[in-house]
Order: sequence, then structure tokens, then C-alpha cells
Amino acid sequence: MTLMRTLPATTSYAVGFGVSSFNAPPSHLRYRRFVIANASAEPSDKSVEIMRKFSEQYARRSGTYFCVDKSVTSVVIKGLADHKDSLGAPLCPCRHYDDKAAEATQGFWNCPCVPMRERKECHCMLFLTPDNDFAGNEQVITMEEIKESTANM
Repeated sequence: MTLMRTLPATTSYAVGFGVSSFNAPPSHLRYRRFVIANASAEPSDKSVEIMRKFSEQYARRSGTYFCVDKSVTSVVIKGLADHKDSLGAPLCPCRHYDDKAAEATQGFWNCPCVPMRERKECHCMLFLTPDNDFAGNEQVITMEEIKESTANM
């Protein structure tokens, strides 16, 4: 088990007389600890299966569909599973983060992310509305499809 610490930055600026100040957070908020569960190169089959089932269920619930190219769906599900293993949360795998552990604890980009929940906008193309040019007509993907399309990656 590996522990990491980050410092939240809090800065305030006064405009007008060129005054700026740095406000340190209270001592009980200065350090956050994050557990890295499993930093393997491949996500566990269990996590892939969990994210596969979640994706199918969420697609049905939200009225969205997987990409017509199932390899896109497979790669995203596998990326979510990898983050679930390494960060403890299904952080969106299609974005860049300066600090993945901090982002995972904040939850904004954990799948389904806030833009998906609020506006049905999925940056990863995992959940597509029927009017999207890349939307297929399926809300189901098998473990075999995921394994086949990601075998050479």
C-alpha cells in the first residue's frame, strides 16, 4: 500500500492596491492521503467486469448508446477499470490530470462525470445520445468483445 500526500492550494488576491496574500488551509486540511490499491499495467478482470456492467446499466438508464466502433467502448471501459484499480475510483481515462489521485477524490471526473450527468456530454464517447453520428444501437458489450478489441494494446 502506497500513501501519497498533496497540499491543496488556496490563494486569494486583492485588486486595487497591488496587495496579494496566500492563505494556508487549516492544519487539519493540509494533507490528504490517497491509497493506491494496485498499480499494475493491466486492470484486473474483476474491475473490467464491474465497469462493463456499470456501463451497460448506465447506458440503459440514461438512454445513451455505445459507439458504433466497439473498440472505443472497450478501451474506455478498460481505462475506467485501470483507474478503479489504481486510484480506487473510475476516473475518466480520456483526460489529462496533473494529479490523478486528487482528481479521483474530488469526484467531478469520476464516471459518470458531471458533464455526463448534467448534459449527457461524454468526452470519452462511452455514452452517446442517439443523435450523435458515432452512436451505435447497442447498450451491451461482452467481456469477449472487450478482450478481443484490446488484445494488441
